[in-house]
Amino acid sequence: MKDSLPALSSRRVRRISGAAGLLYPLLGAYLWAAAVGYKPVIIVHGLFDSSGDFKDLKRFINESHPGTNVSVIDLFDRSASLQPMWKQVEGFKEAIHPIMQNAEDGVHFICYSQGGLICRGILSTLNDHNVQSFISLSSPQAGQYGDTDYLKYLFPQFVKSNLFHLCYTLVGQRISICNYWNDPHHRDMYVDSSDYLALLNSERSNPNSTEWKKNFLKIKKLVLVGGPDDGVITPWQSSQFGFFDDNDTVVEMQHQDIYLRDVFGLKTLGARGDLIICSVPGVEHVYWHSNETVFHLCMEKWLV
Repeated sequence: MKDSLPALSSRRVRRISGAAGLLYPLLGAYLWAAAVGYKPVIIVHGLFDSSGDFKDLKRFINESHPGTNVSVIDLFDRSASLQPMWKQVEGFKEAIHPIMQNAEDGVHFICYSQGGLICRGILSTLNDHNVQSFISLSSPQAGQYGDTDYLKYLFPQFVKSNLFHLCYTLVGQRISICNYWNDPHHRDMYVDSSDYLALLNSERSNPNSTEWKKNFLKIKKLVLVGGPDDGVITPWQSSQFGFFDDNDTVVEMQHQDIYLRDVFGLKTLGARGDLIICSVPGVEHVYWHSNETVFHLCMEKWLV
């Protein structure tokens, strides 16, 4: 008895071939990811954000580097992001540490807005971190000083010139934004009162400064992303460690005291060639993590 196979119509053959044409590149990409071994990516959100706001960024990463394990940490969402910075550092650290321990070849950080300062706290105080690239995405790394919509919403009775009356008090330092409020016209009060940024920057006496610098310099790349049309980070150059002097003139990072004295490692990173500046015009603050051009220009290459 002769065996026979059902004949396939040409339309069905084309459909199968088309499906295979889509499947094979995808399969190849995942096999390539397995071979290359993309490192896990950890995303930390900013003020008033939540993990759900980063779906686009997660998709960009998975399309560019298939198979990458991307963790958007779901902590201190929305109004909870106003809690003190050190409290948030400890909470995020506890959530992130197990991911690091399971990543033999290290992890990458993408930390947005206020989250960039939280990540600096983690990198400074966690002795055994294994972060390779730290991508600071429009984060007020040198502090914040501006009459933005956020300020008007949070402190309707204040403007930037008098917010120091609240921020540089024990009560004010229980609010996250006050932990990095940097009034260039009340510099001494900032240094004496800031329980977070002034310590991270070693602008205030810090017995842990040597250890924190050593920890911070374990990163392989520091990528500072920002742009002139941000509209929230003020000055926008704070995202790249520039800041106002007492004449409200922006002094770029390379001329800042924290860089010149290399207090926590910026100058060392620059000398190593591991300090990357990525400036992109035309991007408003809330769109940095959903802008595909920003991802390809400033982040993609550092997530391998």
